[in-house]
Amino acid sequence: MGLKIVLSIVFFMLVVILLVFYWILPIGELIEFRVSGGSSNFSLNNSFNTSMQFYENMRYKSSEISYKINRCALAREDEMRRAFSFLKNHTILNFYEVEENEEISVTCENSAKGEEGLFIAGEGGVTNVVITENFNVILNGMVILIRESKCPDPLVGTHELLHTLGFDHSENPNNIMYPTINCKQTIGDDLIKNIEWLYSFPTLSDLSLENASASMKGGYLDINLTVKNHGLKDSENSTLIIYANNKSIKEFGIEPISIGSGKMITLSKIFVLRRNIQKLELFIKYNSEELNKNNNKIMLEIKK
Repeated sequence: MGLKIVLSIVFFMLVVILLVFYWILPIGELIEFRVSGGSSNFSLNNSFNTSMQFYENMRYKSSEISYKINRCALAREDEMRRAFSFLKNHTILNFYEVEENEEISVTCENSAKGEEGLFIAGEGGVTNVVITENFNVILNGMVILIRESKCPDPLVGTHELLHTLGFDHSENPNNIMYPTINCKQTIGDDLIKNIEWLYSFPTLSDLSLENASASMKGGYLDINLTVKNHGLKDSENSTLIIYANNKSIKEFGIEPISIGSGKMITLSKIFVLRRNIQKLELFIKYNSEELNKNNNKIMLEIKK
């Protein structure tokens, strides 16, 4: 074998080795990306009086709400059953009785306590709530029925039941939510319409991509982001897909996320064959319906 051929082979191998090192080692200028679009949360556009509730947009996960009545005399138990029926007949809500894991607990013991030994304020209220971007989701409420109504309608039970739905007292003496009860009080149309609006949103998850950032050095990409669930139910499994210049380069499985919770995701040293990346797209693939799909995507571009 001639010297020229040997030198050519050595030179070729040297070039190949240098190219391999160039593509594999994190050599080069650090490139940072910034968010340029996507991740748009939907707006509730609430036109109702938000002061009707303790906090804005308080509702249970579904319009089907479970309850359990504990240790009540027959008269008070009847008061609460009529209260559930009364509110069911005036709104789109439906209440059903369960043996355990109820959303609304009813008791007639004055010494009743809430979770972690905390006394319930007043005779009815919310005991467990999760704050999301759009709703204050009620997980549990409690009614302490100290006395039953002497009126034809179960006004006392209904008043306390509305507290467990997040509604505060009214300054209108003719409204059922006035602090003291008289038999002429009624449920205001504004309260009924507020309930109808709050529960017009289906019980769905709402995954959102937030706080995304990325940087690249050599052929390696680092990405940090947060996935949150702003919906009304726990999410199912989903997939984070990363696109570089419109080509998929990485998929990452995301486990279910509970209401109001989030997951911080850090992906380091994702090898990218092409280095001339101008934009990145982060996308959550979720096979089920959501309250909003528009916040499942974030676009990033090189900082200038």
